Amino acid sequence: MGTPSGAERADDRFTRWARLWAQPDVVLLDASADGERLSARIRFTVALLVAGVAAVDLANRGTSGEAYGWNVVAFLGLAGALALMVMVHRGFYRWWLGFATSALDVTIVSAGLVAFLYAGEPQLAVNSRVVYEAYFLALAATCLRYDPKICVWAGTLAVLVYVGVLSYASMHWDLTDPDLGSFSYGPFSWHSQLARVVVLAAFTWLATIIVIRARQLHRMSTSDFLTGLHNRGYFDERIREEVVRTRRHKRTMAVGMIDVDKFKNFNDSYGHSAGDMALQAIARTLKDNLRLTDVVARYGGEELVVIMPETGSDAAVRKLEQIREAVAEMTLELPRRTLRGVLTFSAGVASLPDDGEDVDALIARADARLFAAKQAGRNRVVGPHDHSGLRASQEMRAIDIDSVPPM
Repeated sequence: MGTPSGAERADDRFTRWARLWAQPDVVLLDASADGERLSARIRFTVALLVAGVAAVDLANRGTSGEAYGWNVVAFLGLAGALALMVMVHRGFYRWWLGFATSALDVTIVSAGLVAFLYAGEPQLAVNSRVVYEAYFLALAATCLRYDPKICVWAGTLAVLVYVGVLSYASMHWDLTDPDLGSFSYGPFSWHSQLARVVVLAAFTWLATIIVIRARQLHRMSTSDFLTGLHNRGYFDERIREEVVRTRRHKRTMAVGMIDVDKFKNFNDSYGHSAGDMALQAIARTLKDNLRLTDVVARYGGEELVVIMPETGSDAAVRKLEQIREAVAEMTLELPRRTLRGVLTFSAGVASLPDDGEDVDALIARADARLFAAKQAGRNRVVGPHDHSGLRASQEMRAIDIDSVPPM
């Protein structure tokens, strides 16, 4: 294998940056929501502790000097943390929430620095080693959202606001004047201020790299290597979440079980590498024709499965019929040959609540209808209103699923 050319390396860098600025990753939306809830709990706990310390500090030192800014951060942070924790734990989550809460965290810290300026303590605004360090807590929390754009957004905001505070202070006060006020943390130095800005930027970069790496590892752990679809473990976890969500909101969802017709014969005729290419082509066709909110996974071997949230069985059957027709007309480019119209699949569809209220019932019913599609001649989609699918579903209730012959 040769060394990658300059153009290939440039394409690879472009791909990485494209992933950074892409739309929110559907695979990680649930992880991001969990991270937001965890961040809310941590934010509230930290804010509660800080508010307690600030209250003691307020009693001892009053509202002058650093205690002023410290109390602004503490009590603003506590109020905001409580409101956010209540909101996210009641189930509210949108992809933009991480941007808003990260901006709030940075703003609360910045408000403490601005409070020093308001109190006539510019030295503390640019030299504080207590409030300034809270920026790093805010930036560290962005890693819990699994979105590198949030890291970049919060870090950029922190750098810009801090530079703004520094610029305002330097324009309105002589920060080197020994009679200015508190020099608790040493004399003012432009070198130390530059170092502060650089460290904030470096921490932002590090947080971004950590999140990108975490996303890559998460994607690897939930993806099927061959097809790029989700794997069985991810499907098992996700369908249970979708069933709970669907029942809670009294909505509907559909599950489609798909099996490539006569796949063993295809492998025997054209080779296993051709079979791999066939599975990859079908996987691409599925992903290209389904919504971002739909979940497509490799269930095992040549069997695939689809979760369609907020979709009834009739709509799911129509969509899978469109995809079935696209696959049946697909041209497959193999080494030294081109095949057209040699691949078909059969599918069975079940929906919640019509076909059951739990995961096992849904999968069993969809699998029964897949079996009915195979028995009826393959290359078809069987839903609940298909008579052959209904008969097969009724028969499957009385027998052990494991006793069904291989398809």
